[in-house]
Amino acid sequence: MPAFLRLLPAMLLACALSVAQARDPGDLVIGFGADVSSLDPHFLNAVPNVAAAAHLFDALVHVDPDGKLVPGLAVSWQAVDATTWEFKLRRGVKFHDGSDFTAEDVMFSLERPAKVVNSPGPFTSYTRQIASRQIVDPYTVRLKTPAPYGPLPLDLTTIYMVSKKAAANATTEDFNSGRAAVGTGPFKFGAFRRGEAIDLVRNDAYWGGKPAWQHVQLRLLTNDAARTAALLAGDVDAIEAVPTPDIARFRANPALRLEQKVSWRTIFWQMDLSRDQSPFVTDKAGRPLAHNPLRDVRVRAAISKAINRQALVERTMEGLAIATGNIVIPGIVGHVDAIKPDAYDLAGAKRLLAEAGYPDGFALTLHGPNNRYVNDEQVVQTVAQMLTRAGLQTRVETMPLSSYFGRARAGEFSFALLGWGSLAGDSALRSLLATPNPDIGWGGFNWGRYSNPELDRLVRAALGETDAAARAKLAGQAVELAMRDHALVPLYHQYASWVMRKGLSYRARVDEFTLANAFHPQ
Repeated sequence: MPAFLRLLPAMLLACALSVAQARDPGDLVIGFGADVSSLDPHFLNAVPNVAAAAHLFDALVHVDPDGKLVPGLAVSWQAVDATTWEFKLRRGVKFHDGSDFTAEDVMFSLERPAKVVNSPGPFTSYTRQIASRQIVDPYTVRLKTPAPYGPLPLDLTTIYMVSKKAAANATTEDFNSGRAAVGTGPFKFGAFRRGEAIDLVRNDAYWGGKPAWQHVQLRLLTNDAARTAALLAGDVDAIEAVPTPDIARFRANPALRLEQKVSWRTIFWQMDLSRDQSPFVTDKAGRPLAHNPLRDVRVRAAISKAINRQALVERTMEGLAIATGNIVIPGIVGHVDAIKPDAYDLAGAKRLLAEAGYPDGFALTLHGPNNRYVNDEQVVQTVAQMLTRAGLQTRVETMPLSSYFGRARAGEFSFALLGWGSLAGDSALRSLLATPNPDIGWGGFNWGRYSNPELDRLVRAALGETDAAARAKLAGQAVELAMRDHALVPLYHQYASWVMRKGLSYRARVDEFTLANAFHPQ
């Protein structure tokens, strides 16, 4: 190799650092790894949207980098009786327009998620359990539930408070244009250019302390190569969702800083379990099958056994994941240590398929996003190859998240990749596997339409338990039932990674959020 080519990476990095240093020291540019479809904080319950909205808005309860609940716009909360939670609000908080944050804004913000139209992933699973709301005084609210409900403070970490004055009768587009994007957060709205960037301006009056950055740009760089190139060219100061092939060289480079943490996100397959004929399951000649094989637990078990999770973790994810048979990470309520990942057993998978009446397999299309999770498209391709070895005839179709979530929620897919992060297993199951019931907000992401009355009972009992040990036991039982039934096929817990130029620090977060106000100059 010519000498100048060997020197090229170092030369490029040197140029990158000079460009970064030339930028105004009060500016910060971050490369986001996933698209943000809206700045309406009640429109889509997906991490990229929620993380972007966190720059503009606050919740009553916040989550620290390790997943612990800490005060947000509420300074304290307590259960005053079995069905009533009281929240004491932070005084002196101002919205970006200078108006006061009060209990009236809380009432409005808790009612709004149920009124948002055409949401591809509603927030109502976190608000439907609130039977009534009471303003005790301008800085005290009480929320009543029909039955005892322990995780209400956790639920409210996901519901951002908006200004009743600014958002009354506002549409999602009003938030995207900035007209209604009036929050109490560390930054104010600058501009939102879909598919390109979000511009933010420091909120000097932020109750949590003035951020270090006068101007922030969240640049939407969903292509891995483009995100890495932007960092090396000095166009951005930091990136999230670091491509796995680049981890080793970033870690070894003294001019860059790498931060990592096992995240709360579990990557899994969701299956069509409700329809007798599923749109992307056919015989190998492309003809519809008389019955949907995914509804047979033996077929679901066979699919799970056909997936070599360790190979997936070591090769496709390049070690930046932990194989799992659980739905939540260790240390989280509902994680069951005794549940191990299904062992790779190709012969056993073929035997189960034959027992289920499919000795020659069938045809299956695997769907997934190509710009949401770490290496998501490669994961879909790899699993398709594994299922082919078990006798299935597979096809792969991936697409941008902006199309994928809407189609998945509409039930267009038979076998779809999904990731979910939660700080409680019972809360995760309520959204992912509980029988869909829009009246109570259950099953909002149960796009495979799984339904099991016993699971519903266990989840309901767990959520209604205020004793931590009792709740953990019930949540674990619910997870055990779901995994025994192969209601979904878990693959792994992914690592969250950030890389930034020298001179910046960031504490890795279990929830994968990238928060500009948490970056600090060293």
